[in-house]
Amino acid sequence: MAATAPSIVVVKGHSLRDRQIASIKRVLHLNETLDSKDENDNHPNGLAPAGPILTSEGEPIWKVLVFDDLDFATQTATAGNSDKIAQLYDQYLNFIVAEPDLFTLGMQKKHTYWTLNSAKTTDEELDNVVDRIVSGLFSVVVTMGKLDRKLRDHILNSRDNLFSSSARPASSASTPTSRPVLVILDRNVDLNSMLSHSWTYQSLVHDVLNMKLNRITIETPIDESNPARGTTKKSYDLTSSDFFWTKNAGLPFPQVAEDIDTELSKYKEDAAEITRKTGASSIEDLQNDTSAKAQHLKAAITLLPELRERKAVLDMHMNILAALLTGIKDRQLDNYFQVEENVMKQTKAQVLEVIKDDTKGKDPLDKLRLFIIWFLSTEQDLSTAEWNQFKEALTAAGADIACLPYVRQVRATTKMTQLTTINNNPSSSAQPSQSNDLFGRFSSLSTRLTDRLKDTGVGVPGNLASNFDSLIGGIKNFLPANRDLTLTKIVESVMDPQSASSSAIAKTENYLYFDPRSANARGTMPPPVLRSGTPTPGGLPGGVGGGGAGVGGAGGPGGPPGTGASFGQRRQGFSDAVVFTVGGGSMDEYGNLQEWVARTGEGKATKKRVVYGSTELLNAREFIGEELERLGREVSG
Repeated sequence: MAATAPSIVVVKGHSLRDRQIASIKRVLHLNETLDSKDENDNHPNGLAPAGPILTSEGEPIWKVLVFDDLDFATQTATAGNSDKIAQLYDQYLNFIVAEPDLFTLGMQKKHTYWTLNSAKTTDEELDNVVDRIVSGLFSVVVTMGKLDRKLRDHILNSRDNLFSSSARPASSASTPTSRPVLVILDRNVDLNSMLSHSWTYQSLVHDVLNMKLNRITIETPIDESNPARGTTKKSYDLTSSDFFWTKNAGLPFPQVAEDIDTELSKYKEDAAEITRKTGASSIEDLQNDTSAKAQHLKAAITLLPELRERKAVLDMHMNILAALLTGIKDRQLDNYFQVEENVMKQTKAQVLEVIKDDTKGKDPLDKLRLFIIWFLSTEQDLSTAEWNQFKEALTAAGADIACLPYVRQVRATTKMTQLTTINNNPSSSAQPSQSNDLFGRFSSLSTRLTDRLKDTGVGVPGNLASNFDSLIGGIKNFLPANRDLTLTKIVESVMDPQSASSSAIAKTENYLYFDPRSANARGTMPPPVLRSGTPTPGGLPGGVGGGGAGVGGAGGPGGPPGTGASFGQRRQGFSDAVVFTVGGGSMDEYGNLQEWVARTGEGKATKKRVVYGSTELLNAREFIGEELERLGREVSG
């Protein structure tokens, strides 16, 4: 069964072992008759003689954990087995946490963006997706409130329910501003974030490499001197104890490369200090060296596990960085990122030149992504002849342009205006010199890493050290400008309206706002005809509402008088937020939000916290191939 919403099933039986065996069989063969030859199947229902199912205190004698994606309770009742179940518990765990502030509902198979924007979607399919989203968000809210111990009280006493003041932590039950705000956004608010090339470590890993559930899979050649022998796959798991990922995930790639060098230097120094004090020849020989100085041996042995763990982490990230460097070099991702940083300034001729240039990377999808981002962002109009010219150039480059009819309809329907801005602060003028200085140091990384690899013994691909010069040599000497994505600007206008830009404030002025503690703060949902927009594929909804537990929801601006919400007239700041995108989320958005939280919280006593979630976490290749292309074929068909 798929691991989504678990239920705990309590089953009758005789001995503990008999009950366990019989119940597991009933779970695995829910609607089938079990083999009567089994020693436990002497009764028609395949169970041992019935015994008590509850203790004297009223607690179930034993429990079975079922990860229920198959409506287990309904099937049990239909099969006539419900009398064997003493109690059902919903643990509210139907979501996946990748990091402390990042979660997903794991709805890749639901194709939520396609479902919500396709004319072929039935009402039943739409209801199923909405129900799944509501269930997942409710589970997140319950879990964030640390209410697992209150589930029983919630069932037995409605006055002491999940969202009562006594159920919430003391710190969150005092003032309205301490309650988190839930911001629900339709993916169409900003498609560009799903397609853009990012320059941060975690975004590059998600884009270039295969990353699923915090497991990174890398393909490396079996024999680098003989590529014909093929490749082999290596997998690396990111854990909560990974200090390097925690520190560098949201940083630009050049800074990550610098930090791996710093960490390797620190490891080398610490290892040398221990071997010097103990007299051992190396860390590896220390445990077997009986001649080590007694006064230092105990301390050294204590430090060994930490040193070995550090070495393993650095080993892993050296391999990841090597794979990223190869991907950056082959696809020229630095070029694409630099162009997208100033995409609004690019002319038709400049974009067309990049598409036609055979030297601009080996992956045609990067050219398609650049064109879509430019097309959705620019105010320049394309004639039919110019549109066909771009299509022909992309096709000649090897790109699948099936998604373009839908993309064109998105632009025609929404005239999408991005809020992405470059912060023009005084420090930005120093950016080029800082960039050049960093890459001056970055470009000399090869020599230092070669020394570190020899001295520390960190295992990496054989030719990595010798290839660092060529890999790094093609990377641009720049760092990304300090910019806030559209979603970040929206969140800022909700959480910190005093600091938000006027464009962001205007964008959220008519968002629906729901507060269960204040009837005056509840927005009025527009009529269905206004919410649904055009019925054709690509017709984007007028807005997505949100609600519940001090929740702000994102809706569409521009509704007629009387349908707008009161959020614009009742703005207040929030220190905690859950930001949820319906139709797919991107690692770039998550990283940008966390960067904004860190930047705006510097020097302040009260820190903000933003948890980012989505129906599914997709990279650009998945979003185009599994969502946009399907919609594009519908439009063209």
